[in-house]
Amino acid sequence: MKVVVLVGGVGGARFLLGAKTALGLPARGEPADGSGEHEVTAVVNTGDDVWLHGLRVCPDLDTCMYTLGGGIDEAKGWGRLDETWSVKEELAAYGAEPGWFGLGDRDIATHLIRSRMLRAGYPLTAVTEALCDRWRPGAQLLPVTDERVETHVAIEDPELAEQRAVHFQEWWVRYGAEPDARAIAPVGADEAKPTPAVLDALAQADIVLIAPSNPVVSIGTLLAVPGFTGALREAPAPVIGVSPIIGDRPLRGMADKCLSAIGVDTTAEAVGKHYGARSTDPEGLLDGWLVHTGDTAEVPGVQVRDVPLLMSDVDATADMVRAAFDLAGVRP
Repeated sequence: MKVVVLVGGVGGARFLLGAKTALGLPARGEPADGSGEHEVTAVVNTGDDVWLHGLRVCPDLDTCMYTLGGGIDEAKGWGRLDETWSVKEELAAYGAEPGWFGLGDRDIATHLIRSRMLRAGYPLTAVTEALCDRWRPGAQLLPVTDERVETHVAIEDPELAEQRAVHFQEWWVRYGAEPDARAIAPVGADEAKPTPAVLDALAQADIVLIAPSNPVVSIGTLLAVPGFTGALREAPAPVIGVSPIIGDRPLRGMADKCLSAIGVDTTAEAVGKHYGARSTDPEGLLDGWLVHTGDTAEVPGVQVRDVPLLMSDVDATADMVRAAFDLAGVRP
């Protein structure tokens, strides 16, 4: 079976562990014999990507790669295991900005390779494939586009007391999403296009899963790339979404602040309606919607089922994925 998953960073990476497990694949890495009856392809958000200190940093791609390849810091959910911070300390000694975003020593090696390949003319898809040759994540990781797309947020600057646009990373990391987002925009998305590999994956999928990633700055960035939503709507496979909202609170992170910026309530029902039904909405995406046990949602044209959605461990996450398979009527 070919499973395509739309993902962001930490939550999306953990969901991918469950997707692999539900298919009988090793959660981390590849089968020992190199075989595998099933395929998992992740279409990954690139709106968090940013140039820092001359290096191209792709947080969501790297989080998925390290998580599935066994190199992630499990406690944080991002960054390298057994990381050291000598370069960060030296940059601080020089007074180099931005000082609010730290790059670990091991992590920098990944960014060096990526930046060198990008400057040599390789597209991000090829660069990601080359990086994955080391990590062997046991899933294909595809950036949604090879063009530069970066999410920016309009805020009231707490220091300047005036409105300005900042990169999503500055809003999220430096300010902790504390200044209210007046608007969120994936800059460059309107000039981008989905890669051929992404379009092929959607066309050949047996099921498409929308992970419980941030609906605005993760999944929303994928949808903002012209041609992606149309390809998703035209995909022959059922599309099943998993709610990132449990009991009117985000599963993780600060998705509520992002939802408020686009006028969507922080409820499973509101997010389901935001995505919409493929059967009744000309821009809708969903055939099915999983919400957490005890939550309710009425999304016209969409099959809704409540199941446990806490990703407490890999097995619990695999059960969520199996519930999505069951709702879609597909079997590995």
